[in-house]
Amino acid sequence: MNYRKLGKTGWSVSEISLGTWQVGGGWGNLFDKKLANQIIHAAIDQGINFIDTADVYDNGLSEAAVGKAVRESSERIFVATKCGRQIQPHVSEGYTPKNLRAFVEASLKNTGLEAIDLIQLHCPPTNVYGRNEIFELFEKLKEEGKILAMGVSVETVDEALAAMKYDIVSSIQVIFNMFRIKPSETLFSHPDIENFGIIARVPLASGLLTGRLTLDTVFSKEDHRQFNRKGEAFDKGETFSGVDYKKGLLAVEELKEIFRGNESLASWAIRWILMFPQVSTVIPGASKIDQVLSNVKASNLQEISSKEMEAVKNIYDKYFKADIHPLW
Repeated sequence: MNYRKLGKTGWSVSEISLGTWQVGGGWGNLFDKKLANQIIHAAIDQGINFIDTADVYDNGLSEAAVGKAVRESSERIFVATKCGRQIQPHVSEGYTPKNLRAFVEASLKNTGLEAIDLIQLHCPPTNVYGRNEIFELFEKLKEEGKILAMGVSVETVDEALAAMKYDIVSSIQVIFNMFRIKPSETLFSHPDIENFGIIARVPLASGLLTGRLTLDTVFSKEDHRQFNRKGEAFDKGETFSGVDYKKGLLAVEELKEIFRGNESLASWAIRWILMFPQVSTVIPGASKIDQVLSNVKASNLQEISSKEMEAVKNIYDKYFKADIHPLW
């Protein structure tokens, strides 16, 4: 495993980490505490030392599973969780210092940790990024020792740029993959980008970039890949990175031609993200141990050639840029 600096925190984190939206369950499956524990420990055994969760993942079960596994480990594991999505309706007015403090206190209790390493606002409404009192709360929580650092998980590049003006913000979690290239052309060129850890989420575009999905793939009615393709439940960009499913499948076939060989398209998709030095860590999810092992493989793949990088961009421009660039 290779390690990179997470912005101004100075932490050395595994360049491939673990996202836990579907660990042990989620996406239409019942949560399995035993499986979640096995997956997280498998990740730690592979050298992963950064785990991302959220208080709303399986109603706190994911957060609790992460805390349990970390407490059982002798390694230094950085835990990142998120808060804010419990607010319903999900509007700026619901984001108050009182509410957010309560969420952090609940996460501390749920994980059983003395402090949250990295607390992140969980894709809040855009207006929240203009409210100083929200970010001042996290300054206080850091002074109290309840958090060590604070970051934001954003939907758009503009939101990321707005968050970067606050001194307390140490990291930006953003969707970045072969189907969502815009951050590399805008956010990554920010003059102060080295001060911010970039956490790349949805690296496999909700499974599209594994190359295993087809027109015949059936998703359960509880799976967001079935019910959120048009943003019915939350930002549609979180599902298949916002791309049209059929177009995505066409693009995947062309990507397979570029990356023919023994390694999976999923591994190359993660390796592609790691080609950008601004990225601190990639957080693919896993619902099985073998998915963790597959994800980690990407760290040891050879560099992608400039010709191949250009070919990926051409596919993005051909299928997605007109739709994706303006929205996120």
